[in-house]
Amino acid sequence: MTEEELKALDQEVKKLKRVASEWAGQLHDLVEDRLPAAYQEIPGIAQSTFDACKAWADANAQLKAAQKS
Repeated sequence: MTEEELKALDQEVKKLKRVASEWAGQLHDLVEDRLPAAYQEIPGIAQSTFDACKAWADANAQLKAAQKS
């Protein structure tokens, strides 16, 4: 992997971490401010948070592997 590709992957990891953090914040807000009345929102927000965290974890693992090469 070239230096440019590593830098692009690093930027992608940072972006995905920000997105995951935003979803985690929405989940936190749901728990703190809107439950129990908004309980129907739990599955959608939880799934989106999970998906965002998984995308970050996958990209981060790819970056770590590329940095070791």
